[in-house]
Amino acid sequence: MKALLVGLGSAGFSWYKKLRDRGLLAAVVEMDPSMKSKMEADPFPFYTSLEEALQKEKVDFVVNVTSPMAHTPVNNAAFDRKLPVLCEKPISFDYNESIEVVRRAEREGIPFMIAENYRCLASVRKLKQVLDSGAIGRISTLDILFYRYHHVERKYTVSLLDDIGVHHFDMIRYLTGAEGISVYADMYNPIGGWEEEGAVINTNAVLELEGGIKASYTGSIASRGVQTPWMGNWHIEGTEGMIEYKDQIIHVVRGDAVETISDFSGVHAPDALTEFVRSLEERRPGETSGTDYLKTQALVHYAKLSNEEGRRVPVVLP
Repeated sequence: MKALLVGLGSAGFSWYKKLRDRGLLAAVVEMDPSMKSKMEADPFPFYTSLEEALQKEKVDFVVNVTSPMAHTPVNNAAFDRKLPVLCEKPISFDYNESIEVVRRAEREGIPFMIAENYRCLASVRKLKQVLDSGAIGRISTLDILFYRYHHVERKYTVSLLDDIGVHHFDMIRYLTGAEGISVYADMYNPIGGWEEEGAVINTNAVLELEGGIKASYTGSIASRGVQTPWMGNWHIEGTEGMIEYKDQIIHVVRGDAVETISDFSGVHAPDALTEFVRSLEERRPGETSGTDYLKTQALVHYAKLSNEEGRRVPVVLP
């Protein structure tokens, strides 16, 4: 299989190296011609026009790593040619637009998957296995802490939930196997943060999930203290014990017994690209298909609505 990579920015270049090294890259599209220097002497065709690349290159799928504002035109251009798409999150910052894109892919039977990578980590996969084994009984509550200093320049405004918290919300769904019912969120820019139009730096949220599970989330991208891992630190209570997932190490507590799990070498943890290619080969939806991802983006969308209205709001799944 061969892919057309669209976007060669900071994230795009990471995808470029991944596709190149796995022998999956056919060509690159990037509107900024100066970006071509990143490819050095690599022989892959470079285009500044998506339309031209789609006309000239014979590819099996598209990897969309453009800025979020450009995702939808790129996705639709690929869909026009019935090409499967692996897209970076978000599908769109506009929730309703995201729904429209996913509905089109569903309607036309075009494989469409979002690169939700936190759940792909070996330690997170192991955590899921431990929870599913019933090691702490039924999950009752989850408390997630995320603290980083992440003031970066992009072609769009970076905000906590849209850029990083969405991964944590996806992890909540993945680890519990439950969907959101309601959410209350307080989103703000703290004293000592930075002034940038549209940026939301801190979020406190409480989510109610199916089965009576509650999740609390505290996150900041303006923390100057000890930084948590990107996937955050988790405290998960169950009916028969507790799990602390801290600094990517799992501690299972049952009464006075504590089991520490830090070796994940035997855990099956395919990354998003591997999962997408396998899903195409096996003719099945990818694990984080657009349809599944909308349930995560719904949590982000209704968290924003809750913040705007100052109240708990129901989560209406698409």
